[in-house]
Amino acid sequence: MGVLAADAATPADLVAARTQMGVSLGWHIILACFGVGMPALTVFAHWRGIRTGDEAYQRIAHRWAKAMGVLFAVGAVSGTILSFEMGLLWPGLMATYGQVLGLPFALEGFAFFVEAIFLGIYLYAWDRLPPRVHLLTGLPVCIAGIASAFFVVSANAWMNQPRGFDLADGKVTGVRPWAAMFNPATPWQTVHMILAAFMVAGFGIAAVYAAGMLRGRRDRYHRIGLLLPFTVAAVVTPFQIAVGDGLARLLADRQPAKLAAIEGLNETGSHVPLSVGGLYLDGEMRYALRIPDALSLLVGYRPGTVVQGLDRVPVADRPPVNAVHLSFQLMVAIGFALLLLGCWLAVVWWRRRDLPRTRWFLWLTVLSGPAAVLALETGWITTEVGRQPWIVWQHQRTADAVNPAPGLWAGLIVVLAVYVVLTVATVYVLLRLRGRRVSAPQEGWGQEYPP
Repeated sequence: MGVLAADAATPADLVAARTQMGVSLGWHIILACFGVGMPALTVFAHWRGIRTGDEAYQRIAHRWAKAMGVLFAVGAVSGTILSFEMGLLWPGLMATYGQVLGLPFALEGFAFFVEAIFLGIYLYAWDRLPPRVHLLTGLPVCIAGIASAFFVVSANAWMNQPRGFDLADGKVTGVRPWAAMFNPATPWQTVHMILAAFMVAGFGIAAVYAAGMLRGRRDRYHRIGLLLPFTVAAVVTPFQIAVGDGLARLLADRQPAKLAAIEGLNETGSHVPLSVGGLYLDGEMRYALRIPDALSLLVGYRPGTVVQGLDRVPVADRPPVNAVHLSFQLMVAIGFALLLLGCWLAVVWWRRRDLPRTRWFLWLTVLSGPAAVLALETGWITTEVGRQPWIVWQHQRTADAVNPAPGLWAGLIVVLAVYVVLTVATVYVLLRLRGRRVSAPQEGWGQEYPP
C-alpha cells in the first residue's frame, strides 16, 4: 500500500517521523501507566482509611489523589499530541486502515471522558460528599483507566495481527471492526500492558517512600506508602512474567520473524538453545550464554520443537536484530530482578511481619521504580521495532505509511521542546507535592534504620 501522494518520504524524514512517534509514545506511556494503576491504589488506600479510621491511609489517599490529578492533566496533553501525530505523521496508515482502527480509538475516547469527569468529581468532592459516596466516585476512574489501556493496546495488537477486513484491488473492504479489535494478539498484549501499568505505578510510588525512609522519615505514613504499592506490584510481577511467556509463544506461531530477532536466531531448526546476552554480528549470535534446547522447550514444550530463524525471512523484511534482542534481554532481566525483590519482602514479612531490616532493601526499592519504567520502555521497543519494517504486519510497510511532506525534522525539534517543558513542569509540581511534610505517629520499627 502506498501513501496518497506521488512522492515517497526520504529516509531522513522517515527517521524523523519514527523518532518523533517513539519519543511521544515513550513519554506518554509512563503517564498512562500511572493513569491505569494509580487510581486503583488510591481508591484502595481511601477504602482502608474509611474502614479502619487510620489517619495514615487517609493522608496517603489524599496526597495520591492530588498527584493523580497532575499526572492525568499532563497525560491528556501528551495523549492529544499523539492523536495528532497519528494523522500527521502516518497518513498512509490512517487513510487506508482508519475505518478498521476507528472502533477502539472511539471507545478509548469515551473511556477518557468518563475518567476525566469522575476524576474531577473525586478531586473536588473530597470534603463535600459523605465518605462512602465519595469513595464510590473513584471506582469509575479505576475502570475507565483500565478500559482506556485495553482499547488503545488492542489497536496496537491489530497492527501486529491484522484481522477484520478484506482486500480487493488494493483497497480495504468488508470491514469487521469487532473482529479487528479482538484479534489473536489482543488478549495477550492488553493483559501484558495492564499488568505492566500496575508494576510501574506500584514500584514507582514505593520508590518515593523508600527514598523518604532512607532520609530518616520512618513513620507509619511512609511505611504504608511503601508497603501498599510495593505489595501490589510484587504480586503482579510473577503473573506478568507468565503472560510474557505466553506472548512470546504466540510470536513463534504468528510473528516468527520477531521471535527470531528477539533471540538472534539465524537458522531454522530444532533443539534450539536459548541465548542469554550476546550480540548479533555477521549473521550469528556471539558472546551469548546458551542454554541447550531451552528455546525449543519454551516454544513447544519439547526439545524437538522447530523454531523458525531469520534465514526464512527476506533480508528486506528483517527487523534490526540487536535493538530487539537487547531490549528484550533487558526487559526480562529487570522482570526477574523485581520478582526476586518481591520474594525478599515476602519471606521477611512471613517470618517477622516486618520490612527487611537493611538499608539495601530500601535502596533497591528506590531503584525498582526507574527499573520498572525501563522494563516498560524496552518492552515497547521489542514490540514496535520487532515489527519493522511493517507498520501493519505483512500488509503495509512503515515507509509507505509515513507523510511524504518535507521538513519532518522541524516537527521533531518542536515536539522535543514541548516534552522538555512538560517534563520540567511535571517534575516541579510533583516535587512541590512531595515536599510538604506530613506528620504521622512514629513507629518503633523504624528505629531499625539509623538516619
